[in-house]
Amino acid sequence: MKDFVYIGRPARVIFGAGSLKQLPDEVDRLGARKALVLSTPEQRASAEQVASLLGARAAGVFDRAVMHVPIETAREARAEAARIGADCAVAIGGGFNRRPRQGDRAGVGAAGDRDPDHLCRFRDDVDLRHHRGGPEEDRPRRPVLPRTVIYDPELTLGLPVGMSITSGMNAIAHAAEGLYSATTNPIIELMAQEGIRALGRALPAVRAQPRDLEARGDALYGAWLCGTVLASVDMALHHKLCHTLGGTFNLPHAETHTIVLPHALAYNAAAAPQAMERIASAPGGKSAPQAVYDLAKENGAPVALRDIGMKEADLERACEIAMSNQYPNPRPLEKGAIRQLLQDAFEGNRPE
Repeated sequence: MKDFVYIGRPARVIFGAGSLKQLPDEVDRLGARKALVLSTPEQRASAEQVASLLGARAAGVFDRAVMHVPIETAREARAEAARIGADCAVAIGGGFNRRPRQGDRAGVGAAGDRDPDHLCRFRDDVDLRHHRGGPEEDRPRRPVLPRTVIYDPELTLGLPVGMSITSGMNAIAHAAEGLYSATTNPIIELMAQEGIRALGRALPAVRAQPRDLEARGDALYGAWLCGTVLASVDMALHHKLCHTLGGTFNLPHAETHTIVLPHALAYNAAAAPQAMERIASAPGGKSAPQAVYDLAKENGAPVALRDIGMKEADLERACEIAMSNQYPNPRPLEKGAIRQLLQDAFEGNRPE
């Protein structure tokens, strides 16, 4: 048994079909009086339903959340909360892990979890910041963590199948990198493998029967576990590449994760064999890179960067950005190999 450090992330988790009804009681439990409901513009209707459920506890709705959460948007939300006297926030669905689409009822939550309601108390000493690393002055003085997260599979029934698949693959990426993270530990490894297993089982079922509540519950359960992994340990090459591609070239977040993941795993495979065995065993494959590639492709997800707006002429620049600011990764960063990784992801090649 190797030495490790495990830090639990305190949060109250409420999971189950129909659990959204418990939201008013959770606001009371926090000792809060007025909640600002946060959503993307496309999720305004869902946000208004939540506000209606809260009744007098709802201070208003802020529906301008966007992908990658620019600092200006976070500041605008905080200013709005101060203006209307909100002392807590309820975030419904997503806003930073994917590009919103017409008809979306609920999306990807702030930790890679699909369709949670996050409940947070506002604090004067917390800065709301975007999720990507930025200059020191733009980093949070304290992490912004939810006090309560409600996972209600019923909220996911209207989530389009394509978005469900890429959101699930995005979550799998969190767990996969958690298994070979430089700061991983046995508890996180258990959560990661179980999360991948749940999603590997759920995604084909969701594609076959989009309104199958049991399958949706499995997917949400897996997403919760994978999101917990993301919040608990450091990520590596895969996330560096995806944040580079998404933030610099404005690619949709979940789709980018889906496409890059098999190639990032192939890059690290020889340097992290035990992690690869766990990743491959969860969806029942023999090769981790091929298992996640096949899971995506067989369920209709994109597998090529060129199909989601990436230009081949930008691959060299993406490689240069990825090589900057060295960070822990099982295999050292090698420019030629990373450039080939990006080319394979651009073309949608199945990893060898």
